[in-house]
Amino acid sequence: MTQTHRPPRHHDDQVRLPRTPVRVGTSTFVNGHFPRRRGLVALLAVLGGFLLTVVWSAEFVDQTIGDNVANTLLGHDAKETPVQGIAAGVLFAFVSGIAGTFTACNIAAFGALAPLTGSTGGRWSRFAAPLRPLGWMAVGMVTVSAAYGAVVGLVGTSMPQFSTAPTTSGGLSPRSIQSMVVFGVIGLVMVYLGLASLGVVPDPFARIARRHPNAPMVFMGALIAGFLIGRPFALFRQMFRDAAESGNPLYGAAAFTLQSIGNIVIMAVLFLLLTWLAGSRLQRWFAARPSRLAVLTAVAFLVAGAFTFLYWDVRLLARREIIPWYPMAPWA
Repeated sequence: MTQTHRPPRHHDDQVRLPRTPVRVGTSTFVNGHFPRRRGLVALLAVLGGFLLTVVWSAEFVDQTIGDNVANTLLGHDAKETPVQGIAAGVLFAFVSGIAGTFTACNIAAFGALAPLTGSTGGRWSRFAAPLRPLGWMAVGMVTVSAAYGAVVGLVGTSMPQFSTAPTTSGGLSPRSIQSMVVFGVIGLVMVYLGLASLGVVPDPFARIARRHPNAPMVFMGALIAGFLIGRPFALFRQMFRDAAESGNPLYGAAAFTLQSIGNIVIMAVLFLLLTWLAGSRLQRWFAARPSRLAVLTAVAFLVAGAFTFLYWDVRLLARREIIPWYPMAPWA
């Protein structure tokens, strides 16, 4: 019986074990590298958002910080001086937007920029790299804020935000209900995005990001502009009433757009400085363990989302004495 002689097996022909598949991110907010203790990360982040609601003082942030910033930039008492003319109104809109950077209705915007940290290259490239996603975020912001401002210019006097009815114990004013609905939805969306960053729930942008990779940043810009739809900040309401009484949709669109841009200009500058000064170190830190970026993104979204929902939908009910109790610091 003739035996078939097989050629000797070379080293390259040896059977190789399959490699661990490389995880690929599905969108800007989901990089595919998830930490092991995802439940613990989510729990601690939500707890952080809750604790922030306990110590948050709206009076300090809105009045001590917001009003003083607006008064300084305008050179007069922003609340006591009427807005006269379109030019003054546009300036007031932008300044009051800057003054509202750190208010409770804007704090969620800080979660949007976390995935953009750690740019590579030299200092100039690290500074320029985030400008593109920031630009796409601005597209979403301008679209929503301009549209809402135009609506305010047409029918704003009949909208809940135009009302000056005082809030009473055991009841909710129309503008409070609007704030609860808007910020409740925004908060839950932020919580979902945080859980998606951890791989707990599906990435909502996985399909659209394959064709339009900038879609998540456009959506985030639209979400930030949505703050204007529920914002009760006193300086904003002053601008709202002026735009509503003008009956001019173009003025309303311009004022609301500048208000929205003013809301993020400070954090955008701080973010660009961070990427310019520490971008390379952050990139090396993230590259050593890519799950760190997923944790940073998730924590930013979960803290901001939990804070927004609990502050505007649960703590507000306690302040109106509709529910019996919510823990608050003495200064809050």
